Amino acid sequence: MKFLKYILFFVFILNLYSNDIKELNPKFSLKASGGVTNLVLKENLLLASTTASSVDIFDIEKKELIKKIEIEKIKDFTNQAIDSKVYSTDIIDNKILILSQGQSGGRDIFIYENEKLENIISHKDRLFIAYAKFLDSQNIIYALLSNQIYIYNIKEKRILNELQISQSSFSHFVLNEKKDTLFVADESGIISQIDIKTFKKTKTFKGQNVDRVFQVDVKKDRLLTAGQDRRVAIYNFGFSKPYYLSTNFLIYTGALSPSSNKAAFCFDEQNSVAVFDTNSKEILYKLINNKAILTNILFLNEDELFVASDDEHINFYNLKE
Repeated sequence: MKFLKYILFFVFILNLYSNDIKELNPKFSLKASGGVTNLVLKENLLLASTTASSVDIFDIEKKELIKKIEIEKIKDFTNQAIDSKVYSTDIIDNKILILSQGQSGGRDIFIYENEKLENIISHKDRLFIAYAKFLDSQNIIYALLSNQIYIYNIKEKRILNELQISQSSFSHFVLNEKKDTLFVADESGIISQIDIKTFKKTKTFKGQNVDRVFQVDVKKDRLLTAGQDRRVAIYNFGFSKPYYLSTNFLIYTGALSPSSNKAAFCFDEQNSVAVFDTNSKEILYKLINNKAILTNILFLNEDELFVASDDEHINFYNLKE
């Protein structure tokens, strides 16, 4: 059985670097204020969380930066002012959610609305929040590094619900399109499915990753994982068996297209991205000329996507050109 796995891995690597795979350069790049940690798309607006105390907002049709929401710098242990890293952002209606690095390792959560920045959770609370998103206009959901998940009401300023996912440290979460189901990834390699209404674990996805899952994505009837074990896994919500593709590099990020028929993941030391067909498992494209370790991949549609990294450049690719 182990011999068969080695043969399959060898065949995959040969396919991955086959001359039939089309290499694509970026069509254009957007320049952020610093390294990009998180990307969010709303219509023609692209929000980029950065390591440079800001959330940059781009108009992707005009291909230009139209707004920068700046967070106050923080002080390090030598009392010197340094940039506050923005870990994640989100947008709903006219509200923008910002999770950023606070003093002494704490975290701040802000709501930006009507040109004003309101601190709704302070670093003084000493909560080591790793990720935060909107559930709706009045509620947010956030995760601690200790893998505790909370629903917090903005208006009432109180926690409505909480859940300890496991004893493994938290990595990432994603909500489905309806925002009624949450998928949580951690260092165990197991993905936990949470029903938002009951706030209880309803299912787990396991067996394809044997180490930390860095990121998870969900579209339509598929779930994708990007793992430290150099595996990108696909779980199908129907009867199809799950599977994984392996490469020789840590897979920090991955994403599914809106239909879930395509997926993309980082796969080599040159920071390239492989785009593959999730039905046939065939590698279709290799996206090149990314300058730093990849942090985010975001599909706009089936053929267009953005790739962000620790570098300030956000590269745009068109698979059909």
